[in-house]
Amino acid sequence: MLGLHDANAVLVIAACLASAGWAGFCAWRKRPPGRILVHLLSLTQVLVIAQAALGLLLLSDGRRASDRLHYLYGALALGAVLSPWLYAPPAPARRLVWFGGASLVAGALAVRAYVTAG
Repeated sequence: MLGLHDANAVLVIAACLASAGWAGFCAWRKRPPGRILVHLLSLTQVLVIAQAALGLLLLSDGRRASDRLHYLYGALALGAVLSPWLYAPPAPARRLVWFGGASLVAGALAVRAYVTAG
């Protein structure tokens, strides 16, 4: 389970940074997001949720991270990717910026969680 949690962490970081970069590029060029970007943003959210679920399974098995900040960073990353569903404006261009920005924040928090997992 720990190996799966580690492997998924790398996927989370890569997906977060890729979707944030692509969304930022589309917003900067004032392009519509397209289906692939929408799917990538969704994949990012699914991977972060799966990472949190794997972390909870590890906790239930009695495994603990060496640094307690690991749990804070993971919870904040989860909150970051879910927050646009509550707060993003209805305008498609601004909504894209919200989801891309949330992915960037989640990616940064995922990097910190990965570093503190030790």
